[in-house]
Amino acid sequence: MKKKTAGIWIAMALTVSLTAGCSSTGTDASNSGPASGEGQGTEEDGGLEAEGTKDSVIVAMGTTSEPESGFNPAYGWGAGEHVHEPLIQSTLTVTKADLSIDYDLATDMQVSDDGMTWTVVIRDDVRFTDGEALTAEDVAFTYNTVKETSTVNDFTMLKEAVATDDTTVEFRMEKPYSIWPYSMAIVGIVPEHAYGADYGEHPIGSGRYILKQWDKGQQVILEANPDYYGEAPKMKKVTIVFMEEDAAFAAAMAGQVDLAYTAASYSDQTIEGYQLLSYETVDNRGFNLPAAPASVDADGNPVGNDFTNDVRVRRAINIGIDREEMIQNVLNGYGTAAYSICDKMPWYNEKAEVSYDPEGAAALLDEAGWKMGDDGIREKDGVKAELHILYSSGDSVRQALAADTQNQLKELGIDTTIEGVGWDTAYTRAQAEPLMWGWGAHTPMELYNIYHTIDGTAEYSPYANESVDRYMDEALKATSLEESYELWKKAQWDGTEGVVQEGDIPWIWLCNIDHLYWADKHLKVAEQKLHPHGHGWSIVNNVDQWYWE
Repeated sequence: MKKKTAGIWIAMALTVSLTAGCSSTGTDASNSGPASGEGQGTEEDGGLEAEGTKDSVIVAMGTTSEPESGFNPAYGWGAGEHVHEPLIQSTLTVTKADLSIDYDLATDMQVSDDGMTWTVVIRDDVRFTDGEALTAEDVAFTYNTVKETSTVNDFTMLKEAVATDDTTVEFRMEKPYSIWPYSMAIVGIVPEHAYGADYGEHPIGSGRYILKQWDKGQQVILEANPDYYGEAPKMKKVTIVFMEEDAAFAAAMAGQVDLAYTAASYSDQTIEGYQLLSYETVDNRGFNLPAAPASVDADGNPVGNDFTNDVRVRRAINIGIDREEMIQNVLNGYGTAAYSICDKMPWYNEKAEVSYDPEGAAALLDEAGWKMGDDGIREKDGVKAELHILYSSGDSVRQALAADTQNQLKELGIDTTIEGVGWDTAYTRAQAEPLMWGWGAHTPMELYNIYHTIDGTAEYSPYANESVDRYMDEALKATSLEESYELWKKAQWDGTEGVVQEGDIPWIWLCNIDHLYWADKHLKVAEQKLHPHGHGWSIVNNVDQWYWE
């Protein structure tokens, strides 16, 4: 079945490459390397420049990377799985390589002493691709629209956006929100005069590229915006084809794509004329440990877990897992150990890091009263030490991580079983059982979403700590990002309380998964910053800076 599917996609990739106007995009079965470009195209077909240098690229992304609702920021484009730097639309801010904030449309921003008003000044030289000037009215319209319609991002902290003149917009908040600059980095500005129900399919923006063609379920073609206010893109045409992993690999084998996403399971393969690129991420995997005693909620669903409610058990599990073995065994070495949801971020507290210590883990379990039985499984008061770990069905990496965790915990005397489940029940069941999750974003709100209480408990797994809540609340009220970073760090650990090993440790973080790509050896991909969760659009954040040797 896989061979048949891959064959269909190879045929589609052939069609796509011809549609994109690129007569040679890599290597083929009879060629020892990519075509040099000599005599392979003309300036007219868009595949090559007059000098013989290609200025186009074909990128294979996963099928989940195609935005179902189109390229409309109000419905998630630019966030979640589609997070990106300004491509079709411009944003007010961007994140730099170290994840600090820089400007795109914005030229200045100020926040009031009480944190309730953000004033942003924008450039006065920007036009949408239909020729109309981009003004503060468009910015205000965009944010008010996103606030009312977004189902991906939370904008409840925003009361309203108001243009006070052509280049100044005020964001009036419902409550202080110090990390607002990170929200401004994911909202593309749309034109009020050209916004309608079909905007997602025919977007007009002011970014580096224009959407020239979208064949749903197959490909997207972007062309450089000739009136872009910034540095002109080196890549004049970017074709993105949507493929399953095996089809993307087959398309690279056939030389029909220039760069293709891939998984660690393919990393021991070789493709003639291609190299394997690996980029570090905050695309982490880990599981929750319900930190509350077993009970039932108002709907009769199980909540809490008597075994994981004991903090000594949670601490034992955290130091009883060999993350490096897991990275080698499951990810073929393409990953980094994870100790928090925000490793390497400016707000990461290094106190989260632990060393693999199976002896220490065993001592903690002994201290908690879980004694090793003759069958290798610990017992306490006649009850076996048991854990049931869930993972999302169809996700081979999470399944493998769950299986590796199962094996490692059995070495500690914890009888562990695993089960693949659908997301329709996973969220509910995670209130009582560990679930293998995937997280990671370029914003401290990821910490808030995981650990902060809502109506007495955290949203995704039972946990509550008033000190952790207080630090995060104070972080959002901070008068500067730098001040907020220190408070986010204290929410993780303040020397007495927090969510790290010496604290409550209600989640176990395992690894950050490297994002892997097969790339034509002659394609020079610009330096990447840490990719967030989602193996998709992040790779083309700076596609305008890519070039061919």
